Amino acid sequence: MKRSVLLGLFVTASVLASPGFAGNQEDLCQVNLQTIRDARTSIQSPDLQANMEATVQQAQAAQAKNTEEGTKECIALTTRAIQTIQNSTKGEGGG
Repeated sequence: MKRSVLLGLFVTASVLASPGFAGNQEDLCQVNLQTIRDARTSIQSPDLQANMEATVQQAQAAQAKNTEEGTKECIALTTRAIQTIQNSTKGEGGG
């Protein structure tokens, strides 16, 4: 289970780096939000779970602005959250 979550996170990170995907930032925001929602079930730390919930709410509020700036803010927030989740799972299981 953890490996499939990590694979999903790495795929998302790859998509973030893809220049072809930059044309549809609204979709990227949605993809990132869904990635976080999917990964939250594997987060063990209550503090990290609360942090991710707050980040999702902030990202959704930014996206609700329906502006380019709001979309960029959503992407920035969710990208950092995905990186935080990836970093938190690196030490788990040892391989």
